[in-house]
Amino acid sequence: MSGPNGDPNISIDDGIINDEDDFGDEEEYAAINSMLDQINSYLDDLEERNDSLNGKLHELMESNRQARLEFRAQLIGRQTQEEDCPAEGDSSSLSGEDLNEDSGAGK
Repeated sequence: MSGPNGDPNISIDDGIINDEDDFGDEEEYAAINSMLDQINSYLDDLEERNDSLNGKLHELMESNRQARLEFRAQLIGRQTQEEDCPAEGDSSSLSGEDLNEDSGAGK
């Protein structure tokens, strides 16, 4: 006789699982349930840590962005001040004619 899937020499009853014999007792279910609860607890803790780190990362990135904007504003402010009031003896304040006169090339 062929089995349920057409396999030769396998009776239909050979593939049926007997609940009493194969699944054990309630203690085994309780142990598996306890392990799954523990795994779930670990995963919840890991998710909380991940969320916390993600929040801290966003705060750090925002702080970094603000610091860069402030630094850039300070640089632009200094450049604007230097252009408006060049320091004495600063070679950038001399015009092309002044350079020629100082070097004696204009004479």
